[in-house]
Amino acid sequence: MIVLVLLMTTLLLAQIGLEDFVHDLTFAGRLTGAVLLVVSFTTLVGAAAVLDHCTRQSFPYSGLVALIGTFAALLTNALLLAQTVKDGESAIYQALFSALAAGSAFAVVAVWRTSVVIPAPKRVAAALIVSSVIAVGNFGYQNLFQPYQRRTQPLITVSMGKPVLSKNRTAFAVPVDIAIRNHGDVGFYVLGTEFHAMGKRVPLSPKDRLRRQWRTDAEQWPNSADWDPLSRREVHQPGELIEAKPWMSYGSWIESNDTYATRMVVQIPMNTPYDQVEFYATASLARKDQLVLKSPLDFVAYSWRRGNVPGWVKEQQKIGLDSLIYRARVHENNALDERTRDPRFVTVYWTFGTHGARVQATITRKGEENRELGDEENREVSSRYGLVNLVTGPVERTLWDVKRQR
Repeated sequence: MIVLVLLMTTLLLAQIGLEDFVHDLTFAGRLTGAVLLVVSFTTLVGAAAVLDHCTRQSFPYSGLVALIGTFAALLTNALLLAQTVKDGESAIYQALFSALAAGSAFAVVAVWRTSVVIPAPKRVAAALIVSSVIAVGNFGYQNLFQPYQRRTQPLITVSMGKPVLSKNRTAFAVPVDIAIRNHGDVGFYVLGTEFHAMGKRVPLSPKDRLRRQWRTDAEQWPNSADWDPLSRREVHQPGELIEAKPWMSYGSWIESNDTYATRMVVQIPMNTPYDQVEFYATASLARKDQLVLKSPLDFVAYSWRRGNVPGWVKEQQKIGLDSLIYRARVHENNALDERTRDPRFVTVYWTFGTHGARVQATITRKGEENRELGDEENREVSSRYGLVNLVTGPVERTLWDVKRQR
């Protein structure tokens, strides 16, 4: 039974270790893969030592090697069991690691009771303690510290050029430059982007506005992402959508220390009723070291047509918000989680309406793609998979100087 436990541990650790060593997305993950490969070799040698120790005893220290192999199997199986219980969702792997951990514990006790001869026991104990500390430290770094390290995220900038009048002077165009710069050392998948322009009417009051009117304006702040100023004369009204579109392709990426730039041109008639124009740029990203995106993002449905549309998206239509829905498979960033967790899908919602546009992404299990996540669950998912939402704006410009050129 001891040999069977060690051989099963060898096979499982070799498979997981090789996958992590070759394909893991982080240095710590590949180091973990290398450690698992070393442990798998140790347990394999330990299995051979158990056979020799219990039969011919041709090698004088086969008992010591067997003890080291069984102890390495116990420590590793216990750590993998802890990780599987913490993050895994597969009952099969939890039962497997539980059985291997229990079998490894029995193996350590059984080998120890054969009166193993340990030369220089203090040195052997020190080596076991050091190796255990290294293994536990690497496990803690990979699974506890690293997921919660200081986040890095790119920066979006939006700048406007000089408006250009049309030939017949009935319209003008405003060039808008958008750039995303990734100064960090981690690349990002681009799940979705949106750029939109808003027009605002801002008439001036003929006399100073009263304090109660300022209070009324301030009462709108808790329910709005766009805070109109408390103004003595300006009367701000809700903005209205002029134009909206994506500005990067879905499923593309931006590498570390990379920059992507593009230019949008927004055309507005000269007789526009708006006094100001506002520009926004948004991007929904995911860290490339925390998930693998199986490109491309496939289009799923329009919210205004029949199809696989979540109920909460249909509810948004009642308040004038339409959505385009995209979806793709994502994979975990390490072999253990990929084996022990249910399949996940990322769903991107590109939403627009009279009063603006936005893009948002969520990651859920297979079969739960249409479920709306709560705030706490959404934060947990964003932290685990490195989801980042970048929003730039409003970048405002008055239209008075352009309109008076008619």
